Amino acid sequence: MPAFDNDKYIRIQSEHIRERIAQFGNKLYLELGGKLFDDLHASRVLPGFLPDSKLRMLTQLSDLLEIVIVLSAHDIERNKVRQDLGITYDEDVLRLREAFIERGFLVSAVVITHYSGQRSADDYRLRLERQGIRVYFHYTIEGYPHNVEKIASDEGFGKDDYIETTRPLVIVTAPGPGSGKMAVCLSQLYNEHARGREAGYAKFETFPVWNLPLKHPLNVAYEAATADIQDVNMIDPFHLDAYGKTAVNYNRDIEIFPVLDALFTSIYGHNPYKSPTDMGVNMVGFCIEDDEAVCEASKQEIIRRYFQALCRMARGAVNDSEIQKIALLQKQVNINTSYRKTVVAARERRALGGYRQYAHTAAIELYDGRIITAEAGSLMGSSAALLLNVTKELAGIDHSVQLIPQEMIEPIQKTKIQYLHGHNPRLHTDEVLVALSVLSRNDENCRKALATLPLLKGCQAHSTVMLKDEDLRTFQKLGIDLTTDPAVK
Repeated sequence: MPAFDNDKYIRIQSEHIRERIAQFGNKLYLELGGKLFDDLHASRVLPGFLPDSKLRMLTQLSDLLEIVIVLSAHDIERNKVRQDLGITYDEDVLRLREAFIERGFLVSAVVITHYSGQRSADDYRLRLERQGIRVYFHYTIEGYPHNVEKIASDEGFGKDDYIETTRPLVIVTAPGPGSGKMAVCLSQLYNEHARGREAGYAKFETFPVWNLPLKHPLNVAYEAATADIQDVNMIDPFHLDAYGKTAVNYNRDIEIFPVLDALFTSIYGHNPYKSPTDMGVNMVGFCIEDDEAVCEASKQEIIRRYFQALCRMARGAVNDSEIQKIALLQKQVNINTSYRKTVVAARERRALGGYRQYAHTAAIELYDGRIITAEAGSLMGSSAALLLNVTKELAGIDHSVQLIPQEMIEPIQKTKIQYLHGHNPRLHTDEVLVALSVLSRNDENCRKALATLPLLKGCQAHSTVMLKDEDLRTFQKLGIDLTTDPAVK
């Protein structure tokens, strides 16, 4: 049984959002934190949570909702890139819009926030309008978010373009953080009220999980995931004061709540919420079936984030504080990098290689606890060799069997170096899989090896060197959770 009950989540989360819509007279602006789909962090720390679980849940409400996508003019101006996909935020808006429409959702508009006359934002608006997309500008407000009197006035939210919406639930999402999603929601509340219509606001954010302990590994893993922006989990003091109960939130929502309280009061005459936790609608904590498995997955995620931060520093990032914070978080849950079995196995295999030229190694832990290792050689890199070794193991093929003959590898290496002007003749993981596929037509062992690839999803792996993009993409597509030492080949 999975650690997380995905079906229960879809059911009770959609029911809870319906209740919140009804609470505000059938009009709710729901700020979506994190990713609506491709939520790989959630799927790693909550085994059983699917990367598109939130999207599946919202399908239950598709007739009630429309989506507004928010993009900051600052991000357009500086061509901000989404690191996990390698595309700019402005391109990701179009990708998100197309993905939502393909799934049957109504995408009503794009809102460009923090607008102050940027030429790049004007050009982007024109580009979208030529595609028939409605675009609105929301302006920079001097003194935001603390100058409540100006914000809730005709010189503040009153200057923003009013977004025409028609459905009871408006999902406000964005390619990444810092887009101004909350301000868009609050601006709409102000402008709805000015037109004699009442509406509500709520926040849909998966982490931290408000009804789990502050130092639960799942919540600590969220802190590790946001260490680069220095988010800090905290006990919600407003919730404790109002109800005498502890609830977990994070610093930015707690810090901004007095301002939101004043804004709600300025718009409505009262604040319907007594705490930042009240604003949330997250039901994830009620769907965990195996807490021990979630704790284990979360600890692996903390270590994974630590290695990611180390690798970013090796590539030139100045992120000492991020590394130090994650190191501290590891101590809070009593782990270090040696807790990860594949790290120990890969490094032990490397130590056995002594001073050999190709002593770069990798290890993978299978679903039943078996650990398979490999090292680089003259024909292929350690990650490619690891894929061959693990597929042999799973297929019951003797490790002495050579699945890809040397006479096939050498022409591929010649093409890589002589014709494609590469510097590394060794085969990458994708090239090994292509070679296996070609051979599988006439080789039963190759067919059996390829058939085991789905069994690698969710397995943990580690490499003693940072991998090339080709290898990283292959591991990602296979669903293998990979960490690497911050070393360059």
